[in-house]
Amino acid sequence: MKRILILATGGTIVCSDDGQGLRPHYTVDDLLGHISHFMVDRDITGKTLMNIDSSNMTPSRWLVIAQAIAAEYDRFDGFVITHGTDTMAYSAAALAYLLVGLNKPVVLTGAQYSLIDRKTDAVQNLHDALLLAGEELAGVFIVFDGKVINGTRAMKTKTQSYDAFESVNYPLVAEIKHNRISYDLTIARTFKRFPENMLPEGGTLSPLITALEERILVLKVFPGLHPEIFDYIKDNFRAVIIESYGTGGIATETLDLASKVSSLADSGVVVVVTTQCMKEGVHPQIYEVGRKLPLDKIVYARDMNTEAIVPKLMWALAASDEFGEIKRLIESPIQSDLLDPAIEVEHL
Repeated sequence: MKRILILATGGTIVCSDDGQGLRPHYTVDDLLGHISHFMVDRDITGKTLMNIDSSNMTPSRWLVIAQAIAAEYDRFDGFVITHGTDTMAYSAAALAYLLVGLNKPVVLTGAQYSLIDRKTDAVQNLHDALLLAGEELAGVFIVFDGKVINGTRAMKTKTQSYDAFESVNYPLVAEIKHNRISYDLTIARTFKRFPENMLPEGGTLSPLITALEERILVLKVFPGLHPEIFDYIKDNFRAVIIESYGTGGIATETLDLASKVSSLADSGVVVVVTTQCMKEGVHPQIYEVGRKLPLDKIVYARDMNTEAIVPKLMWALAASDEFGEIKRLIESPIQSDLLDPAIEVEHL
Protein backbone atom coordinates (compact mmCIF):
# COMPACT_ATOMS: atom_id res chain seq x y z
CA MET A 1 0.00 0.00 0.00
CA LYS A 2 1.38 3.40 -1.01
CA ARG A 3 1.84 5.96 1.76
CA ILE A 4 0.92 9.49 0.68
CA LEU A 5 1.37 12.70 2.65
CA ILE A 6 -0.93 15.64 1.94
CA LEU A 7 0.68 18.98 2.82
CA ALA A 8 -1.97 21.69 2.97
CA THR A 9 -1.03 25.32 2.29
CA GLY A 10 -4.44 26.97 1.84
CA GLY A 11 -5.98 28.31 -1.35
CA THR A 12 -9.49 28.31 -2.77
CA ILE A 13 -9.83 24.59 -2.16
CA VAL A 14 -10.23 25.31 1.60
CA CYS A 15 -11.88 28.72 1.38
CA SER A 16 -15.07 29.97 3.01
CA ASP A 17 -16.83 33.33 2.69
CA ASP A 18 -17.64 35.05 5.99
CA GLY A 19 -19.02 38.10 4.24
CA GLN A 20 -15.65 39.72 3.55
CA GLY A 21 -14.78 37.57 0.53
CA LEU A 22 -13.30 34.11 0.20
CA ARG A 23 -10.45 33.29 2.55
CA PRO A 24 -8.79 30.01 3.64
CA HIS A 25 -10.80 28.41 6.44
CA TYR A 26 -11.06 24.62 6.26
CA THR A 27 -8.32 22.28 7.50
CA VAL A 28 -6.47 19.30 6.16
CA ASP A 29 -8.83 17.13 8.21
CA ASP A 30 -11.71 18.55 6.17
CA LEU A 31 -9.86 17.56 3.03
CA LEU A 32 -9.28 14.06 4.35
CA GLY A 33 -12.99 13.78 5.05
CA HIS A 34 -13.74 14.16 1.35
CA ILE A 35 -11.38 11.42 0.18
CA SER A 36 -13.29 8.53 -1.28
CA HIS A 37 -13.21 5.15 0.44
CA PHE A 38 -12.51 3.71 -3.02
CA MET A 39 -8.83 4.69 -2.63
CA VAL A 40 -8.11 1.47 -0.78
CA ASP A 41 -4.52 1.25 -2.03
CA ARG A 42 -3.46 4.56 -0.45
CA ASP A 43 -2.51 5.14 3.19
CA ILE A 44 -3.10 8.89 3.40
CA THR A 45 -1.84 11.26 6.09
CA GLY A 46 -2.47 15.01 6.24
CA LYS A 47 -0.54 17.92 7.68
CA THR A 48 -1.21 21.67 7.55
CA LEU A 49 1.88 23.75 6.76
CA MET A 50 0.10 27.08 6.34
CA ASN A 51 -3.40 28.28 5.50
CA ILE A 52 -2.97 31.24 3.17
CA ASP A 53 -4.34 32.76 0.01
CA SER A 54 -1.71 31.86 -2.57
CA SER A 55 -1.29 35.55 -3.37
CA ASN A 56 0.64 35.56 -0.08
CA MET A 57 3.03 32.78 -1.14
CA THR A 58 6.70 33.79 -0.79
CA PRO A 59 10.11 32.26 -1.54
CA SER A 60 10.62 31.61 2.18
CA ARG A 61 7.37 29.63 2.18
CA TRP A 62 8.61 27.60 -0.80
CA LEU A 63 11.49 26.60 1.44
CA VAL A 64 9.06 25.62 4.22
CA ILE A 65 7.27 23.28 1.80
CA ALA A 66 10.54 21.83 0.51
CA GLN A 67 11.80 21.31 4.07
CA ALA A 68 8.58 19.53 5.03
CA ILE A 69 8.99 17.14 2.09
CA ALA A 70 12.64 16.54 2.97
CA ALA A 71 11.78 15.84 6.61
CA GLU A 72 9.21 13.19 5.65
CA TYR A 73 10.88 11.96 2.49
CA ASP A 74 11.84 8.49 3.70
CA ARG A 75 8.45 7.79 5.32
CA PHE A 76 6.21 8.36 2.30
CA ASP A 77 6.00 7.15 -1.29
CA GLY A 78 4.51 10.36 -2.65
CA PHE A 79 3.39 13.86 -1.69
CA VAL A 80 0.34 15.97 -2.52
CA ILE A 81 0.44 19.72 -1.89
CA THR A 82 -2.90 21.52 -1.84
CA HIS A 83 -2.30 25.07 -3.01
CA GLY A 84 -4.07 28.15 -4.31
CA THR A 85 -4.16 28.38 -8.08
CA ASP A 86 -2.81 31.92 -8.55
CA THR A 87 0.82 31.10 -7.66
CA MET A 88 0.72 27.32 -7.98
CA ALA A 89 2.86 27.31 -11.14
CA TYR A 90 5.59 29.35 -9.41
CA SER A 91 5.59 26.98 -6.43
CA ALA A 92 5.70 23.86 -8.59
CA ALA A 93 8.72 25.17 -10.49
CA ALA A 94 10.42 26.27 -7.27
CA LEU A 95 10.09 22.79 -5.77
CA ALA A 96 11.45 21.22 -8.96
CA TYR A 97 14.66 23.25 -8.51
CA LEU A 98 14.88 22.96 -4.73
CA LEU A 99 14.34 19.21 -4.43
CA VAL A 100 17.58 18.02 -6.00
CA GLY A 101 17.70 14.23 -6.21
CA LEU A 102 13.92 13.81 -5.99
CA ASN A 103 12.93 10.22 -6.82
CA LYS A 104 9.27 10.33 -5.82
CA PRO A 105 6.19 12.17 -7.10
CA VAL A 106 5.34 15.58 -5.65
CA VAL A 107 1.93 16.66 -6.90
CA LEU A 108 0.37 20.11 -6.54
CA THR A 109 -3.36 20.59 -6.90
CA GLY A 110 -6.12 22.91 -5.81
CA ALA A 111 -9.49 24.11 -7.04
CA GLN A 112 -11.32 26.94 -8.72
CA TYR A 113 -14.22 26.49 -6.32
CA SER A 114 -14.22 25.80 -2.60
CA LEU A 115 -14.51 22.34 -1.12
CA ILE A 116 -18.07 23.11 0.03
CA ASP A 117 -19.27 24.78 -3.18
CA ARG A 118 -21.90 22.69 -4.97
CA LYS A 119 -19.97 23.10 -8.25
CA THR A 120 -16.57 22.40 -6.70
CA ASP A 121 -13.75 20.78 -8.64
CA ALA A 122 -11.82 20.25 -5.41
CA VAL A 123 -12.77 16.63 -4.77
CA GLN A 124 -11.97 15.43 -8.29
CA ASN A 125 -8.66 17.29 -8.41
CA LEU A 126 -7.67 15.93 -5.01
CA HIS A 127 -8.55 12.37 -6.00
CA ASP A 128 -6.59 12.70 -9.25
CA ALA A 129 -3.58 14.08 -7.39
CA LEU A 130 -3.63 11.24 -4.87
CA LEU A 131 -3.88 8.76 -7.72
CA LEU A 132 -0.78 10.20 -9.41
CA ALA A 133 1.14 10.46 -6.13
CA GLY A 134 1.04 6.68 -5.81
CA GLU A 135 2.58 6.07 -9.23
CA GLU A 136 6.17 5.02 -9.95
CA LEU A 137 7.18 8.52 -10.96
CA ALA A 138 9.86 11.00 -9.95
CA GLY A 139 9.33 14.72 -10.28
CA VAL A 140 7.08 17.66 -9.52
CA PHE A 141 3.71 17.87 -11.25
CA ILE A 142 0.54 19.92 -11.30
CA VAL A 143 -2.67 17.90 -11.55
CA PHE A 144 -5.70 19.95 -12.48
CA ASP A 145 -8.88 19.26 -14.45
CA GLY A 146 -7.55 15.87 -15.50
CA LYS A 147 -4.26 17.23 -16.84
CA VAL A 148 -0.86 16.14 -15.54
CA ILE A 149 1.59 18.98 -16.21
CA ASN A 150 5.36 19.04 -15.74
CA GLY A 151 5.95 21.35 -12.77
CA THR A 152 8.41 23.55 -14.65
CA ARG A 153 6.06 24.07 -17.58
CA ALA A 154 2.72 25.14 -16.08
CA MET A 155 0.91 28.44 -16.52
CA LYS A 156 -2.45 29.56 -15.20
CA THR A 157 -4.28 30.92 -18.23
CA LYS A 158 -7.88 31.21 -16.96
CA THR A 159 -9.17 32.90 -13.84
CA GLN A 160 -12.40 30.96 -13.24
CA SER A 161 -12.75 28.00 -15.60
CA TYR A 162 -12.05 24.44 -14.47
CA ASP A 163 -9.32 24.03 -17.12
CA ALA A 164 -7.28 26.83 -15.59
CA PHE A 165 -3.78 25.53 -16.42
CA GLU A 166 -1.88 24.85 -19.61
CA SER A 167 1.41 23.13 -20.28
CA VAL A 168 3.68 25.61 -22.06
CA ASN A 169 6.16 24.44 -24.71
CA TYR A 170 5.91 20.89 -23.39
CA PRO A 171 3.38 18.09 -23.91
CA LEU A 172 1.11 16.90 -21.12
CA VAL A 173 2.70 14.13 -19.09
CA ALA A 174 -0.66 12.36 -18.82
CA GLU A 175 -4.41 12.80 -18.58
CA ILE A 176 -6.67 11.39 -15.87
CA LYS A 177 -10.28 10.42 -16.49
CA HIS A 178 -12.57 8.10 -14.54
CA ASN A 179 -9.69 7.30 -12.14
CA ARG A 180 -7.52 6.05 -14.99
CA ILE A 181 -4.20 7.62 -15.96
CA SER A 182 -3.40 7.75 -19.68
CA TYR A 183 0.27 8.57 -20.09
CA ASP A 184 2.07 10.07 -23.02
CA LEU A 185 4.49 7.16 -22.94
CA THR A 186 7.27 9.03 -24.72
CA ILE A 187 7.13 11.83 -22.15
CA ALA A 188 6.36 9.75 -19.08
CA ARG A 189 9.59 7.76 -19.28
CA THR A 190 11.43 11.03 -18.56
CA PHE A 191 9.77 10.92 -15.13
CA LYS A 192 10.11 7.22 -14.40
CA ARG A 193 11.23 6.54 -10.87
CA PHE A 194 14.63 4.90 -10.48
CA PRO A 195 14.74 1.56 -8.64
CA GLU A 196 16.28 1.92 -5.19
CA ASN A 197 19.27 -0.25 -6.15
CA MET A 198 20.10 2.09 -9.04
CA LEU A 199 20.22 5.28 -6.99
CA PRO A 200 23.50 7.01 -6.08
CA GLU A 201 24.92 6.26 -2.66
CA GLY A 202 22.51 7.55 -0.04
CA GLY A 203 19.62 7.47 -2.52
CA THR A 204 17.85 10.48 -1.04
CA LEU A 205 17.43 14.21 -1.51
CA SER A 206 20.47 16.44 -1.62
CA PRO A 207 20.74 18.96 1.23
CA LEU A 208 18.39 21.89 0.64
CA ILE A 209 19.66 25.41 0.19
CA THR A 210 18.63 27.61 3.10
CA ALA A 211 17.71 30.82 1.28
CA LEU A 212 16.70 32.18 -2.10
CA GLU A 213 17.79 35.50 -3.58
CA GLU A 214 14.66 37.68 -3.64
CA ARG A 215 16.17 40.93 -5.00
CA ILE A 216 14.92 40.34 -8.52
CA LEU A 217 12.43 42.16 -10.75
CA VAL A 218 10.24 41.11 -13.68
CA LEU A 219 9.95 43.94 -16.22
CA LYS A 220 7.57 43.81 -19.16
CA VAL A 221 8.67 46.17 -21.92
CA PHE A 222 6.00 48.23 -23.65
CA PRO A 223 5.94 51.07 -26.19
CA GLY A 224 6.90 54.17 -24.23
CA LEU A 225 8.85 52.49 -21.42
CA HIS A 226 11.37 55.09 -20.27
CA PRO A 227 15.05 54.01 -20.16
CA GLU A 228 15.53 55.58 -16.71
CA ILE A 229 13.89 52.54 -15.12
CA PHE A 230 17.13 50.66 -15.73
CA ASP A 231 19.07 53.12 -13.57
CA TYR A 232 16.70 52.33 -10.71
CA ILE A 233 17.12 48.59 -11.31
CA LYS A 234 20.92 48.92 -11.23
CA ASP A 235 20.81 50.53 -7.80
CA ASN A 236 18.19 48.28 -6.21
CA PHE A 237 18.18 44.77 -7.66
CA ARG A 238 20.59 41.93 -8.18
CA ALA A 239 18.82 40.62 -11.28
CA VAL A 240 16.03 41.45 -13.71
CA ILE A 241 13.91 39.30 -16.00
CA ILE A 242 12.97 41.30 -19.09
CA GLU A 243 9.86 40.19 -20.95
CA SER A 244 10.80 41.39 -24.43
CA TYR A 245 8.73 41.60 -27.60
CA GLY A 246 8.33 38.52 -29.78
CA THR A 247 11.55 36.62 -30.34
CA GLY A 248 13.61 39.00 -28.21
CA GLY A 249 13.06 42.53 -29.49
CA ILE A 250 13.98 45.52 -27.31
CA ALA A 251 13.79 49.15 -28.52
CA THR A 252 17.00 50.58 -30.02
CA GLU A 253 15.98 54.00 -31.40
CA THR A 254 14.08 56.93 -29.81
CA LEU A 255 13.78 55.22 -26.45
CA ASP A 256 16.99 53.23 -26.58
CA LEU A 257 16.43 50.45 -24.09
CA ALA A 258 19.01 48.08 -25.60
CA SER A 259 21.99 50.24 -24.63
CA LYS A 260 20.59 50.54 -21.10
CA VAL A 261 20.28 46.78 -20.91
CA SER A 262 23.90 46.44 -22.00
CA SER A 263 25.03 48.91 -19.34
CA LEU A 264 22.98 47.07 -16.75
CA ALA A 265 24.72 43.80 -17.60
CA ASP A 266 28.12 45.51 -17.49
CA SER A 267 27.33 46.84 -14.00
CA GLY A 268 26.96 43.29 -12.62
CA VAL A 269 23.18 43.01 -12.57
CA VAL A 270 22.14 39.65 -13.98
CA VAL A 271 19.84 40.21 -16.96
CA VAL A 272 17.56 37.42 -18.16
CA VAL A 273 15.72 37.97 -21.44
CA THR A 274 12.48 36.14 -22.18
CA THR A 275 9.44 36.88 -24.32
CA GLN A 276 5.95 38.17 -23.65
CA CYS A 277 4.61 35.47 -25.96
CA MET A 278 3.26 32.37 -24.28
CA LYS A 279 4.67 29.85 -26.72
CA GLU A 280 7.78 29.06 -28.80
CA GLY A 281 10.31 31.01 -26.76
CA VAL A 282 12.86 33.74 -27.28
CA HIS A 283 15.29 33.72 -30.24
CA PRO A 284 17.26 36.99 -30.03
CA GLN A 285 19.46 36.57 -33.07
CA ILE A 286 16.65 36.58 -35.64
CA TYR A 287 16.18 40.37 -35.72
CA GLU A 288 18.67 43.23 -35.62
CA VAL A 289 17.07 44.66 -32.46
CA GLY A 290 17.85 41.38 -30.71
CA ARG A 291 21.39 41.14 -32.00
CA LYS A 292 22.26 44.53 -30.53
CA LEU A 293 22.16 42.98 -27.06
CA PRO A 294 25.44 41.57 -25.68
CA LEU A 295 24.68 37.87 -26.08
CA ASP A 296 27.59 36.73 -23.91
CA LYS A 297 26.58 38.96 -20.99
CA ILE A 298 22.90 38.11 -20.88
CA VAL A 299 20.99 34.98 -19.87
CA TYR A 300 18.43 33.74 -22.38
CA ALA A 301 15.37 31.90 -21.11
CA ARG A 302 14.69 30.26 -24.48
CA ASP A 303 11.32 28.52 -24.10
CA MET A 304 10.87 28.72 -20.30
CA ASN A 305 7.85 30.61 -19.00
CA THR A 306 8.19 33.37 -16.42
CA GLU A 307 6.63 31.23 -13.67
CA ALA A 308 9.62 28.90 -13.96
CA ILE A 309 12.28 31.55 -14.61
CA VAL A 310 11.53 33.46 -11.39
CA PRO A 311 12.30 30.63 -8.93
CA LYS A 312 15.10 29.25 -11.08
CA LEU A 313 16.81 32.66 -11.08
CA MET A 314 16.38 33.00 -7.31
CA TRP A 315 17.85 29.51 -6.89
CA ALA A 316 20.81 30.15 -9.22
CA LEU A 317 21.65 33.48 -7.57
CA ALA A 318 21.63 31.77 -4.18
CA ALA A 319 23.96 29.09 -5.50
CA SER A 320 26.63 31.34 -7.04
CA ASP A 321 27.94 34.91 -7.28
CA GLU A 322 29.76 34.24 -10.57
CA PHE A 323 27.89 35.26 -13.72
CA GLY A 324 29.15 32.41 -15.87
CA GLU A 325 27.92 29.84 -13.35
CA ILE A 326 24.57 31.62 -12.91
CA LYS A 327 24.13 31.67 -16.69
CA ARG A 328 24.99 27.97 -16.88
CA LEU A 329 22.58 27.02 -14.10
CA ILE A 330 19.67 28.88 -15.66
CA GLU A 331 20.29 27.91 -19.27
CA SER A 332 21.06 24.25 -18.48
CA PRO A 333 17.95 22.05 -18.23
CA ILE A 334 17.08 19.91 -15.29
CA GLN A 335 15.96 16.41 -16.23
CA SER A 336 12.27 17.29 -16.42
CA ASP A 337 12.97 20.09 -18.93
CA LEU A 338 14.26 17.55 -21.43
CA LEU A 339 12.09 16.07 -24.15
CA ASP A 340 12.61 12.80 -25.92
CA PRO A 341 14.58 13.43 -29.16
CA ALA A 342 11.68 11.96 -31.15
CA ILE A 343 9.46 14.91 -30.21
CA GLU A 344 10.16 18.00 -32.24
CA VAL A 345 9.57 20.63 -29.61
CA GLU A 346 12.41 22.98 -28.75
CA HIS A 347 13.59 22.56 -25.19
CA LEU A 348 15.70 24.56 -22.82
